[in-house]
Amino acid sequence: MKKYHIPVEATLEMIGGKWKVVIMCHLILGTKRPSELKRMMPGISQKMLSQQLRELEEDGLIERKVYNQVPPKVEYSLTEYGWSLKHILDLMCAWGERHLELHYDNKFDVLEESILNEK
Repeated sequence: MKKYHIPVEATLEMIGGKWKVVIMCHLILGTKRPSELKRMMPGISQKMLSQQLRELEEDGLIERKVYNQVPPKVEYSLTEYGWSLKHILDLMCAWGERHLELHYDNKFDVLEESILNEK
């Protein structure tokens, strides 16, 4: 059994890294296909996206729905357990926005255009 020094280590084990939180923020807005997520995150490689989705699914934070059709269709959405992180994700977004406003004259100079970034 793994031992943690403080509880936040368990949180970071689940959602740590560069992409997991970003994926979950997109899934808060609704179910997405892998190609949609890739378009929303142009900096992520296909391999990394697949790996992060697989880990989030294994950890019970997202679910993968496969449709029996040709061509195959796969969709991802948050599980109830994943939705339990919404408040934390909202706080992280709000903190990031305040950080950008403090350090840049215009936060939109450094934010890519996205449905998550309201002007």
